Amino acid sequence: SLTYQELDDKSNQLANYLIWEGVTPEELIPICMDRSLDMLVGLLGIIKSGGAYVPIDPLYPEDRIGFILEDIGARYLLTTETLAGLY
Repeated sequence: SLTYQELDDKSNQLANYLIWEGVTPEELIPICMDRSLDMLVGLLGIIKSGGAYVPIDPLYPEDRIGFILEDIGARYLLTTETLAGLY
């Protein structure tokens, strides 16, 4: 569980990191995670950075995920450590 303050702090930290990495306004940023507090932090962080999130279900076939990433021209993929090796 997270307090609202912790959620705000963590999403601000992610937003600042994304901005530092060069996320541009309305840039499409894919997020591939199971539903969790981390996903909520990720969604809010993307929005606060000015980007637009593209949700990707981790259960999609690898080919489908690859197509989505290529189609949107993804420079980043927000995911978890356990899923990172799959893409």
